Amino acid sequence: MFRSNSSGSDSGDECPSQIQSQAIKRTMSRTRTTSTSEKDCNIHIKGSKTIYTAGRPPWYDSAGQMKEALVVGLCGGSASGKTTVAKRIIEELNVQWVSLLSMDSFYKVLSEEQHELANKNEYDFDHPDAFDFDLIIKTIKELKKGKQVHIPVYSFTTHSRESRTKTVYGANVVIFEGIMAFCSKELVDLMDIKIFVDTDADIRLARRLKRDISERGRSIDSVIAQYNKYVKPSFEYYIAPTMAYADIIVPRGGDNSIAIDLIVKHVHRELNIRGGKLRSDLAFKPNHKAGEPLPCSLHQLEETKQTRFMHTIIRNKDTPRDEFIFYSNRLMRVLIEHALSLLPFEDVIVTTTFNKQYEGKRHANAKVCGVSILRAGECLEPALCEVYKDAVIGKILIQTNEMTSEPELHYLRLPSDIKNMIVLLMDATLATGAAAMMAIRVLLDHSVEEKNIILVSLLMAEQGVHNVAYAFPKVRIVTTAVDPELNDSCYIMPGMGNFGDRYFGTEKDEF
Repeated sequence: MFRSNSSGSDSGDECPSQIQSQAIKRTMSRTRTTSTSEKDCNIHIKGSKTIYTAGRPPWYDSAGQMKEALVVGLCGGSASGKTTVAKRIIEELNVQWVSLLSMDSFYKVLSEEQHELANKNEYDFDHPDAFDFDLIIKTIKELKKGKQVHIPVYSFTTHSRESRTKTVYGANVVIFEGIMAFCSKELVDLMDIKIFVDTDADIRLARRLKRDISERGRSIDSVIAQYNKYVKPSFEYYIAPTMAYADIIVPRGGDNSIAIDLIVKHVHRELNIRGGKLRSDLAFKPNHKAGEPLPCSLHQLEETKQTRFMHTIIRNKDTPRDEFIFYSNRLMRVLIEHALSLLPFEDVIVTTTFNKQYEGKRHANAKVCGVSILRAGECLEPALCEVYKDAVIGKILIQTNEMTSEPELHYLRLPSDIKNMIVLLMDATLATGAAAMMAIRVLLDHSVEEKNIILVSLLMAEQGVHNVAYAFPKVRIVTTAVDPELNDSCYIMPGMGNFGDRYFGTEKDEF
């Protein structure tokens, strides 16, 4: 769904000062005939300047509850400059994770008879009945909740939806633009800010002529005939009256810098109201009382002399890297075996080689997915694959923003049917729980049931365990050890240092 360099730093649960934030730079160009690309969600607009999004900050609070996206509706006549205004707003906002949706993607599937009319330029694409409002409303509702959606790809050349769709993930700000954007009360009610782009009719006609001739290969006569028969009456009857719903009217479209500046300032105010400091809340505003017992959702590996021996080696700062890796891998395998014991089992009777019956167990749900929080979580992947033959692997990259100290989602790759699987969410350590909570929220937004998520880490802090259990009580938490506290830099104490740096040999030299 996104692209990233997976060789980045550890998950966002490490100390902010130790994380090297990497902006993922990709290029996306938006044409009128396509919607936002699933592979290029890290860049949303390439206009007078390119906006690189560094990653998506939390879209939920410290209790794991959703914070709804800000939905901005843009309406106006055909070729009024709605897309240009949207691009200008995004450029000036300069915030991460803004998604732009066009109503052009939601034209209805035409019947054979309607196709024939469309090929003759005799089908009215400027009528409300031409749009699939049910799908639009459903899509905006899902994006408002932060969930991923599948956007149709509409071809104006063939007047049909293509077989493929584009996947768009929920964002902090969703901008929806279209000629009929205000023609449904249910849709309007979903919008937090409503903007009408008011452009002179002659300018709109000139733009439409240029666009339809150059981009769609139509003749001047056919464009003018369609404009007079459908576009102009539609604007006067359906679109112009909806100006009354607008909170802001923008004359002259994208050329109106003053209006765009006012819109941008208002959006920033709204985002500040909805904002919060997730990591600091998790670290310094406990949701549990001191001395409170660890939650019942925690499944800690029983300590033996052998596990104590392995912990002694990997916690020792003087342990050579090869020994650190060897004993970490050994402990991770034991950890994964313990986590797999939480899978649902059912009774089964098998016949042995001596034709004797044996009453045994088998997994009731054979679909298991291991999702590693990059980069340190990848260390647990071999252990899972070694002990569970048919496990599939997904990945989530979460990094800490050095400026805000907040976790940010940069990349994810998950199986399409993950909602039907039991997911082992894997990271080397759990400190405040910020990265784990973001990853859990991603899984929930992909329709994975909370009870089917098992969070697995070698070492956890007591604070992080309480944070995750408070926000997601049905998530089972599995670890080999729980340390009592965090220091001021959010490191686990006594801890084992930065696991990823020690495992991958990327520790900085000390002078």
